[in-house]
Amino acid sequence: CPLPRYLPSLPFTWTELQEQEPASRNRALCSSLRMNGDQKSDVYVQEKQHFVQHFSQIVRVLTEDEMGHPETGDATARLEEVLEYNVIGGKYHRGLTVLVAFRELAEPRKQDADSLQRALTVGWCVELLQAFLLVADDIMDSSLTRRGQLCWYQKPGVGLDAINDAVLLEACIYRLLKLYCREQPYYLNLIELFLQSSYQTQIGQTLDLITAPQGNVDLGRFTEKRYKSIVKYKTAFYSFYLPVAAAMYMAGIDGEKEHANAKKILLEMGEFFQIQDDYLDLFGDPSVTGKVGTDIQDNKCSWLVVQCLQQSTLEQRRILKENYGQKEAEKVARVKALYEELDLPAVFSQYEEDSYSHIMGLIEQYAAPLPPAIFLGLARKIYKRKK
Repeated sequence: CPLPRYLPSLPFTWTELQEQEPASRNRALCSSLRMNGDQKSDVYVQEKQHFVQHFSQIVRVLTEDEMGHPETGDATARLEEVLEYNVIGGKYHRGLTVLVAFRELAEPRKQDADSLQRALTVGWCVELLQAFLLVADDIMDSSLTRRGQLCWYQKPGVGLDAINDAVLLEACIYRLLKLYCREQPYYLNLIELFLQSSYQTQIGQTLDLITAPQGNVDLGRFTEKRYKSIVKYKTAFYSFYLPVAAAMYMAGIDGEKEHANAKKILLEMGEFFQIQDDYLDLFGDPSVTGKVGTDIQDNKCSWLVVQCLQQSTLEQRRILKENYGQKEAEKVARVKALYEELDLPAVFSQYEEDSYSHIMGLIEQYAAPLPPAIFLGLARKIYKRKK
């Protein structure tokens, strides 16, 4: 059979690809992703305008209670401000993935206007979860900027009131799911999926915080095993598995095996995505990433510090201990210089290539019976990303 309609333009059919040896298949897929990596005419770009336009309806639905309950008018005005500032401005990859995957998975007869409205809304529910987590995370990390603007809690007059705003963003998820999906057979699955994803992410955040307590630099905590646990729970579940699983449920795919296989691929993607984030935190361009990285100052268990500890001499480890987790600019610069001495940018580049080959192998092994296009499209979005 030919490739599904959303697969990046490849110089072969899926049938032809399956006839090759596994190593050749992986090389072909990786090569094609490289060739297609900078193309803008992919399905995410095509769907983005439609997705963003739906946001005004989301805001309207979430704030129209004021008409029936005028006494809450000030609160709903605040909610609208919180939504406009914190939910808009990202790349929308998580939310768009729900829509793209639903279009790929659902039978054409089930892609009526109402079903697509629900898919758009569930996509925005994922973006609301992301906004809730980022508002809270920025407070805990004492971050300065997010998406090219001041973090919400840094805005004059907001401060720690942002904690309540974050909780409000999470509550909006379940209002939307009830309003749009309550009568659907997958409603309970979606509720449980979002609750589980939120719990897993907060468990990951807890691991992150207790691994790097403020004012207590303990390099012995920064093991690869702990790092992988943090990444799996803090990032991979909600960023990759959640949007695809939501689309699967909406398309009527609720089998344990299908979800387990999808999870095998998507959690690996999530790990790679977070490692990219850790690298860009220090070596990315803030004008491109939209944020100033603070992992060194915040004593974070990042991929870079784990790699540094694995490769450093006793003297280099001493330098790291003296400077890591400190706010002074010169100490941050010394840690960055140490990473460069160990050639960690080159280590990351090699990791990126190896990881992609591994992910392609997982797609080949576990994608069926789902269209591989779903996973290949996601891989294409994160390959060699700069923000």
